[in-house]
Amino acid sequence: MDELQKKNIDELLKRATFAAAIFNQYDQAQTDRIVKAVYKAGLNNRVKLAKMAAEETQMGKWEDKVKKNVVATQYVYENLKNQKTVGIISDDQQTGIIEIAQPIGPILAIIPVTNPTSTIMFKILIALKSRNPIIISPHRKATRCSIEAARLCYEAALEAEAPEDCIQWITHKSRAETQYLMQHPKLALILATGGTGLVHEAYSSGTPALGVGAGNVPVYIEKSADIPFAVEQIIRSKTFDNGTICASEQALVVEKEIAGKVKEEMRKQGAYFLNTDEVKAVEKVAWFAGTKSMSPEIVGQTVNKIASMAGISVPEDTRILVAPLEKIGDDEPLSSEILAPILAFYEALDFDDAIRKCIDLNYHGGIGHTASIFSYDEEKIRKYSVMMNAGRIVVNMPSSQGAVGFMYNTLEPSLTLGCGTYGKNITTDNVSARHLLNIQRITRRRMNERMVNMRFDLYFDESVDADILEKEFNKNY
Repeated sequence: MDELQKKNIDELLKRATFAAAIFNQYDQAQTDRIVKAVYKAGLNNRVKLAKMAAEETQMGKWEDKVKKNVVATQYVYENLKNQKTVGIISDDQQTGIIEIAQPIGPILAIIPVTNPTSTIMFKILIALKSRNPIIISPHRKATRCSIEAARLCYEAALEAEAPEDCIQWITHKSRAETQYLMQHPKLALILATGGTGLVHEAYSSGTPALGVGAGNVPVYIEKSADIPFAVEQIIRSKTFDNGTICASEQALVVEKEIAGKVKEEMRKQGAYFLNTDEVKAVEKVAWFAGTKSMSPEIVGQTVNKIASMAGISVPEDTRILVAPLEKIGDDEPLSSEILAPILAFYEALDFDDAIRKCIDLNYHGGIGHTASIFSYDEEKIRKYSVMMNAGRIVVNMPSSQGAVGFMYNTLEPSLTLGCGTYGKNITTDNVSARHLLNIQRITRRRMNERMVNMRFDLYFDESVDADILEKEFNKNY
């Protein structure tokens, strides 16, 4: 990287830092006025941006991208609009602790190709709500639509009297430039959504980062489930935007007792079950054996295109390809996360075997993310949930929409889903504006009158054990 490139990035961060200083002086009303203006601009352009994203990336369906844009603007705004993010946000009279929200500073937002415009608008809204300037780093295959989304948001923010340079964007960056930007001392946080390697780089940069992990979501249809309903919800979810949401189902697990009924219902609803040779053919186009990762060529593509690439023939009205598998792991590529309308299918001996298979799937590239179950047996739902290592357990709903907080539940609407420490993330939350705040706490001296009588001399006596100390403490505290 040459000196000019470094100078450009330094200037970018200089402007962001100045914007942060101005933003820090805004009150809640000013902040909320800006957020509302940006949300409206994004929502008003939901169709235009969806069509641009679908055309530029050649992934997914523009109609579903409209829905993503709605989640990223209207749903996110409704969740944010009444939240306190400026000044005193909590005053607990009982403890005497007062909490004060402070912005964290310039944020770098790394954007995935699968959800470019929606992720940009979401990250801009939560950044502005917390009074943080944001720098958008779009995917190289989604540059045009990403810049347009950022531009529309920025113009709306400026009209609402936001600080200049509160939203910036960069393009045509080399790997060296990205690393220099990530490690810049004036950068406060990286919001990383994208491939595992990129997220790892963000966490390794030395700058605080909020990243996400891979999905590989298992879905279990338990015997008490309404099978036609479960199948309809799963297919709806897995085919949403041609499977580009990381929370979409990746493998279906059913008990042998109901496997026949599930297969029959799936075929009724447009599923095509691959035979052994066809599974191998789809593997070749869906998976890179060398890097052990899905092929970008099939991400967000239609069933018919994937079938054509694999050299197999499927009925014209096929909605999803289903691969019956026995093993889980690197030897079965389709047991991994595939962001396309391809679903692995496993038969389990019983409930316990089904849980074991779901756990294996969860640990095979999706740990900490999301798991799904269809059941009306509350005891089994709870057991399944306790056993799964996932930040979100979605019950009787489409996983794609349920995990991001769209329509079906009260999870925070978010396009950045944390996977916890097992997924090498810092949180299992649906990331929102509250994660972009520094919280100061004021605490006053408060002495319990009974503590005056506390015998602290007991702590210096080695013969006094913990039971006696606990009794003395509880008597006085």
